[in-house]
Amino acid sequence: MSKKEDLITKIIEIEWEMFSKVKNRGGKASCQEEPKTFEIIRSSNFMCWSEATLESYLNDLQGAKKVKRNLMTEKYARMEGLIPPPDSEVLSLIDKIVAIECKWLEDLAAKSPQYMPARPIYSRQDTPGAVSSETYSRGELATYSKKTLELYYQDILDAKQKNINRIETIFSRMLEEFDNNFAEEKD
Repeated sequence: MSKKEDLITKIIEIEWEMFSKVKNRGGKASCQEEPKTFEIIRSSNFMCWSEATLESYLNDLQGAKKVKRNLMTEKYARMEGLIPPPDSEVLSLIDKIVAIECKWLEDLAAKSPQYMPARPIYSRQDTPGAVSSETYSRGELATYSKKTLELYYQDILDAKQKNINRIETIFSRMLEEFDNNFAEEKD
């Protein structure tokens, strides 16, 4: 196992522990009963991160765990506006990241409609039954430390400079992993 794969495994273990303990208003969500799906989705995303960003985020998770903070609960609470927004400096960084990610989603939807995300793209499209990718991303990014956000932003800028749509890369990996997992289950 590579160092990057090891970091991702450790991150997903802690995230799953936190995610499976999130208390939803209507009880446990069905996705909280699907660790393999969670692993595929999260690992597809993390494979696009640099090792430095992964290390920083793992430190965030370990630090939160030590003080009994559940970053997954905080993410969903932020998405619902139940926790105040982060400070203006962090918010500015989140705005920059989200702008690039939403543009990548738009580009991907225009280029490959089969990759159209299940969520609407922009917060202005949020409804009581559907949270946008923008709102979801803002909620998650607000749980990262400033250091992790800065490293993540650099990862985003590096991909943008290389003309790589990270969202397309994530979706491609995710679909490949689901196909491989489904094929293994059939055997």
